[in-house]
Amino acid sequence: MTYAADRIYSEVAYVAYHFHWSLEEILDLEHGERLRYVAEIANINTRISQGR
Repeated sequence: MTYAADRIYSEVAYVAYHFHWSLEEILDLEHGERLRYVAEIANINTRISQGR
């Protein structure tokens, strides 16, 4: 199974924007680990936008 390049760029950009990690650091993450960080960042952003 291949993973769409657009999806990888989106995930990398999202994590890099919020954590200021390098491209190498983010791409060194296992796919599942990277997705977990994306989900956690989204949860943080949701809580902030809801004032929690």
